[in-house]
Amino acid sequence: MKIVIIGDSHNNVSNLKYVMGFAKKIRAGAIIHTGDWNNFDNIKIVSDYAIPLYSCLGNADIDPNFKFKEELEIELDSLKIGICHSIKNCKLKIKNLDVVFCGHTHKQGQEKNVINPGALENGINFAIFDTKTKGVEFIQE
Repeated sequence: MKIVIIGDSHNNVSNLKYVMGFAKKIRAGAIIHTGDWNNFDNIKIVSDYAIPLYSCLGNADIDPNFKFKEELEIELDSLKIGICHSIKNCKLKIKNLDVVFCGHTHKQGQEKNVINPGALENGINFAIFDTKTKGVEFIQE
């Protein structure tokens, strides 16, 4: 399964719509957002594509009506996946997870099993994770 990893969208609607169109085109099996949505309109945009969404809260998601948790552990294709906004503040047991997706720094990168997709706020920066190969592809457009 291909998973599209996004984060730090900070209400950049046009970049978010672009990535969701890309996700639909590659038939992504899931979307993971690493927090900092900033408002509910962005969540509706993603939800309208009917691709399963997994997300955590970011430090900019201060409205008490956001229903996401600060950190999340899920299982997709038998992989244990962690999702948190800031890896420095992450309380997940990273060594017990196959992969962890985080955001906050707005910088794409991978260190061992921790992947940051970059930020949609300042460009079209995201990642695609393949659950079969455990490979990641970083996209910058």
